[in-house]
Amino acid sequence: MDEYIAAIEAFLKANQFWAGPVLALITMGESMLVIGLLIPATALLLMTGGLVGAGTLPMTPILLWGILGAVIGDALSYWIGRWIGPPMMRRWPLRQQRKAVARARLFFYRYGFLSILVGRFLGPIRSTIPTIAGIMKMGHVRFQIANILSAIVWVPMLLAPGYLAVRSAGAIGSHQQAGLIAGSALSVVAAIAIAYVVLRKRRAPAARKRPRA
Repeated sequence: MDEYIAAIEAFLKANQFWAGPVLALITMGESMLVIGLLIPATALLLMTGGLVGAGTLPMTPILLWGILGAVIGDALSYWIGRWIGPPMMRRWPLRQQRKAVARARLFFYRYGFLSILVGRFLGPIRSTIPTIAGIMKMGHVRFQIANILSAIVWVPMLLAPGYLAVRSAGAIGSHQQAGLIAGSALSVVAAIAIAYVVLRKRRAPAARKRPRA
């Protein structure tokens, strides 16, 4: 795996023009059913963040390409689920991942729109929840809103650690530093806000069922 990541890093350094499209393919694959299980996207995005921090790759195009790929990956998984429908539950590959599918279905039933927002940050169901949303006929517009918002938060959050690690060594300019720090801060705030809303929604039914004294 380390050799695989090192090979991609060497390619990106030598072919900076293709860095954005390559990152888009990585984030798209990470967001798709089955393929997402085979791609070490977290390690690759951390590595890419380091290259951005070192000034090897430009920040804005990398962010935009990464977000675009993540949005397309979830959208494709959603449309596959919507096109095939419930019978897909009994077909490969979902038939081989019954536990993961059961968790994703329960998560979607419980949280709906929020499950798409939060699901991208949860490794075990990241590549499954969009397909489940499609199978369960979630509205297209609602799904895409959640899809885009979660991608805007997810990509900067995964790029930020590698970027900031290089920044701490004094390898970047002030404008790039301010840009990704601001983006990372906004991503963290958004993730905290999403988690807070989910927890409140989860606790509300329990509070209503609690017997009164």
